[in-house]
Amino acid sequence: MKFISVLFLSLSLSMGVLATQPSIYGENGVVVAHDLQACEAGIEILKNGGNAVDAAVAVSYALAVTHPQAGNLGGGGFMLIHLADGQKVAIDYREMAPGQAHRDMFLDDSGRVVPLLSTRGGLAIGVPGTVAGLQLALDNYGSMARKKVMKPAIKLALKGFPIPYDLAYSFGWLNKAAEGFDETRRVFCRNGELYMPGEMFKQPDLAKTLKRIQKKGKAGFYEGEIAEALVKSSTKYGGTLTLDDLMNYTARVRQPVSGSYRGLEVLSMPPPSSGGIALISMLNMLEPMVFDSVRWHSAQHIQMLSEVEKRAYADRSVWLGDSDFLDVPQDKLLSKAYASMRMADYDSLSVTPSDSIYPLNDSQLAAIKLPGHESEETTHFSVVDKWGNAVSVTTTLNWSFGSYVTEEGYGFLLNNEMDDFSSKPGEPNSFGLIGNEANAIAPKKRMLSSMTPTILAKDGKVVLVVGAPGGSTIITTVLQIINNMVDFGMPVHDAVNVPRFHHQWRPDVIHYGPGAISPETMLVLRNMGYELEPRYGYGEVNAIARDKIFGGWIGAPDLKTASHGTAY
Repeated sequence: MKFISVLFLSLSLSMGVLATQPSIYGENGVVVAHDLQACEAGIEILKNGGNAVDAAVAVSYALAVTHPQAGNLGGGGFMLIHLADGQKVAIDYREMAPGQAHRDMFLDDSGRVVPLLSTRGGLAIGVPGTVAGLQLALDNYGSMARKKVMKPAIKLALKGFPIPYDLAYSFGWLNKAAEGFDETRRVFCRNGELYMPGEMFKQPDLAKTLKRIQKKGKAGFYEGEIAEALVKSSTKYGGTLTLDDLMNYTARVRQPVSGSYRGLEVLSMPPPSSGGIALISMLNMLEPMVFDSVRWHSAQHIQMLSEVEKRAYADRSVWLGDSDFLDVPQDKLLSKAYASMRMADYDSLSVTPSDSIYPLNDSQLAAIKLPGHESEETTHFSVVDKWGNAVSVTTTLNWSFGSYVTEEGYGFLLNNEMDDFSSKPGEPNSFGLIGNEANAIAPKKRMLSSMTPTILAKDGKVVLVVGAPGGSTIITTVLQIINNMVDFGMPVHDAVNVPRFHHQWRPDVIHYGPGAISPETMLVLRNMGYELEPRYGYGEVNAIARDKIFGGWIGAPDLKTASHGTAY
């Protein structure tokens, strides 16, 4: 079970995978993110003497300019920090429900969920957390002034950048989808005169917003003219956000959840993220398994991971939510003893039907309906610096372009994170994830998330920084990156870029990406009793691994989605 962080080799032909050679090496720092401009913003800060936290704040603000589908000012996220001096910190800037929110706000008089009410327009908007979270990170763990770290983003907004094809394409469908949201169509679609790939995209309204935050910090966003315009824009589309909601928002410093896997320390995000607990729980279930004679993505391998994933997602459906509002049984879910008990009914030769897997083994919790749609629009980036500080950040508006509400005159979109609550406990949200009372709507509560920023360390030193977008697939994606590297010895580039599969308990289906499962393996799995379905969207992993050969860092962008990495 040897961990190999970087090795210039090709994978075994028996795996059926062509290795990708590492191309991003940095002795002093690496940034891996969705687009090149955001990476360059972070590297600029590192070259000017900033640390990984400074760079992460710069990258996040830059993504609010260059990646409006998910990068944001009007959303939220999670930041996981591992400092070279041993400090380990999780910063929670997840959105919160407004003060007037209530448990049944998305139900009609008959108790049925009203379609789109939790995903489009003002009621879908949670109180944004990004600006507060980035300021908290910079104040407590950064080394540079806000003026310096925000400078690259402001420059991008003012001078513009060439629109890549995927963004131009997204603006094209947004123009049709956002009918009735006039400000969104004005800012991002030129009122129907669509941007072409390669055109310069300048955002003067957003630059004005960024300059105000640069000057006044958190108060520049949560108070005064921006706050007033935010409330007005929300109200226009049926929302209930108030100035008090904005002024009372706080980001929180939390203790990361931690575990171990084959001698590696695993750090990840605590509630209101479900990702960290679910990830470590799955790793605990995997640890007793022996992979030495298991062929990668064989029926045996896929069965092992799928059975582990089912059990963790069953627990997620009931026992995870905002820990400020309920007692999450965290210690139990993270314990290796519980993992052993959870796998007591595992049979390596056959499928365990999801209908016989109960949350926390409680059959009374099993009457839950089937899930539906999945979304990809979140974004993750990873940063390391020359001192060995590491930052893993996942941030989102929820759906692509969030609620479709753009704050009038200020150029940024607002989230639709209220859909991540259980609109009706026991029914799936739009991402197909089940939630119950633990994730029911309540005023000032933070909605459950699958975002899983993760850092692995060995003897106190960071060896891997990883995370992904992808809704319910985030957790299984991070699990498979770790499994690929630790149990199959893949270099980080291969671990990130090989195909993936996913099981989330309900529906009882293994979803697989292109090339993930061979026809012969599919036949074996179906004969075992598994149902398989193709799935053509998995999150964009952006990872960084320690290079044991030269002592620096290897950046591993997701080549399937054309993400980027920059080093120095």
